[in-house]
Amino acid sequence: MAVGLGDDGKTSGAGKGSVAEVSGGSDSTRAATVLDRPYPKPALVLTDTKGRTYDLRERTKGKPTLIYFGYTHCPDVCPMTMSNIAIARKQLPKADQDKLQVVFVTTDPERDTSAELAKWLPAAGDPSFTGLTGEFSAIQAGARQIGIGIDPPKKEKDGKVVSMHGAQVIAFSPTTDQGYVLYGEDTTVEDYAKDLPKLIKGENP
Repeated sequence: MAVGLGDDGKTSGAGKGSVAEVSGGSDSTRAATVLDRPYPKPALVLTDTKGRTYDLRERTKGKPTLIYFGYTHCPDVCPMTMSNIAIARKQLPKADQDKLQVVFVTTDPERDTSAELAKWLPAAGDPSFTGLTGEFSAIQAGARQIGIGIDPPKKEKDGKVVSMHGAQVIAFSPTTDQGYVLYGEDTTVEDYAKDLPKLIKGENP
């Protein structure tokens, strides 16, 4: 079964965005989508919340990692996603909490500076989460490497700046460093809590 990852952050049959081959697509009750063709970890070198260079591949090598592209001015999906993962993470044993890497990459780098991410992430998610910013072109290219479409932020008629982005969370295995499980925007705290112990081991949820 092929699922298109649209720029609106929702999966669609044959819509715009990259297409990922997935397995287990007939089980609509599962939050997780296991990819038949895992994604290599994107080659992203950006700036973290302390203003330091952060090489995504190098810093998360051999660690269970969740990657999400979003922005701090997002009214709903982004803070909810970070909050859900944070609450589920706290249910893990301390040792597993320390292993799990959660990386939030901004899709609105002009407004989401290192300082802005440093303020927002602990409030929306957890102080342990990594926030990254940098050149939009590099961020967009990195997202594309894992099948997520993002558009440059644009100003609406009412003056609000909106960033359209795919709202999927991609889980990367600690054993292969490949993105092998995808979660949509409707994934709940309970879904993450159930799956995180397996993701930390690199197992299928």
